[in-house]
Amino acid sequence: MGQRISKGVKNLLTEANKSIETISALEATELLNSEEHIFIDLRDMKELKRQGKIPGAFLCPRGILEFCIDPESPLHKEIFNEDKKYVFYCASGGRSALAAKTASDMGLSPVCHIEGGFSAWKKATNDIEELPQ
Repeated sequence: MGQRISKGVKNLLTEANKSIETISALEATELLNSEEHIFIDLRDMKELKRQGKIPGAFLCPRGILEFCIDPESPLHKEIFNEDKKYVFYCASGGRSALAAKTASDMGLSPVCHIEGGFSAWKKATNDIEELPQ
């Protein structure tokens, strides 16, 4: 008998989106130059090199986010110890919704994520920072 998954991705995303703040790409563009916000790019390096990123965003691949947030982890990043609002994004909004919920559950606050992710950002603005190949 195979595995029986009791809670699928759709359920996880529904729960995450009910408990965290979601902002539009247009709202995010208004926050970009604010000193009160930190943009966190959760995509992997292949995605970043291929597409670029939101200017000034901190790169933290989704797979190590919890380790970077936790001050007791050897991978902790001091950027997660600032008194600012964290704006998470990924390619289309799924990973960032789950990441924002996890970050919030860990005690990082306040957090939100960009609905539609980097794809929505590109449609809303031309502000993209290219990464060296």
